[in-house]
Amino acid sequence: MQTVAQVSEGQLLALFMPVLAEHNERAADVRAELGAPGALVLGPGDDSAALDLRGGLTVMSTDTQTENQDFRRSWPSGYTTGGYEVGWKAATQNLADIAAMGATPVTLLVSLTLTPETPVSWVQDFARGITESCTDQGATTCTIAGGDMGSGSEISVTVTAVGLTDRPITRSGARPGDAVVFAGALGTAAAGLALLDSAPFTATEELTACVHAQQRPRSPLHLGPAAAPYLTSLMDVSDGLVRDGGRIAAASGVALDLDSTALTPWVDRARPAALLTAGTPKQADAQALRWVLTGGEDHGLLGTCPPAQIPPGFTRIGTVQAGDGITVDGRTYTAKGWDHFEAGSR
Repeated sequence: MQTVAQVSEGQLLALFMPVLAEHNERAADVRAELGAPGALVLGPGDDSAALDLRGGLTVMSTDTQTENQDFRRSWPSGYTTGGYEVGWKAATQNLADIAAMGATPVTLLVSLTLTPETPVSWVQDFARGITESCTDQGATTCTIAGGDMGSGSEISVTVTAVGLTDRPITRSGARPGDAVVFAGALGTAAAGLALLDSAPFTATEELTACVHAQQRPRSPLHLGPAAAPYLTSLMDVSDGLVRDGGRIAAASGVALDLDSTALTPWVDRARPAALLTAGTPKQADAQALRWVLTGGEDHGLLGTCPPAQIPPGFTRIGTVQAGDGITVDGRTYTAKGWDHFEAGSR
């Protein structure tokens, strides 16, 4: 098995770049067919990329995954996280941030740090994962503009995403009387993380879906721009429904109350994993609800809108009220969700 320490940077790029070039050619063809703005004029190979971003307001976001903090190559359950999964997730978490502004993704910039023993095949899989994450989730015009590659003591990937929109949808527009609405998955990525961290288990369709939600999350990217005319606020749920809902409440100067009954479909999807990891059925029910309310990394879209104009693809899960903070069924929910710097933030 050849490792990155056994090849030069040029040789490694020669294996990596054709995957990106093929993806960029497909994206350019789709963009030309649709007449979409945001062309990649000069892609990987020079000191900087050149983009034509004259089709709207430019929005940008960046996010990082670090080995043993955001993923492990080997898990107690026997599962592994390879380059494909890291690439897929790196694209998704950044594409979702662009969609959450009501914008269309235009391009990604990728910075990849590799350990010397990283297999060359891992890097090739990473390239496939990041490009297929774009195309499979509907970001068919999103290119990979370039980036950087280096060596370090752990694998780390940072992606910067660029998008275009006529009008950014922010967190600060929620108004009392609005409906709280959501599109995408809730709780399954957190359930998948618990499964990956558990003892080996017999995989069923429901359990496998949770593992995939953690390793290859899917975001309803197209719904961000499509729903923008209906929404008063919008954000990506990456740190948990309660914590991120609280951010909309704080930015808008309002209170959000979530209806646990409306969350039942998502609780039901997480329950098989909870039954395996939590013990009794009663404990499993509580655990499944906790994952839905506080589990991050599903990268669904949380927004608010007038109750008479809930956009297609979104489900009403609560109401906006005068006041501040976030409650569940009118009561404070003590578990808050993920915080990188807060001990025991779950």
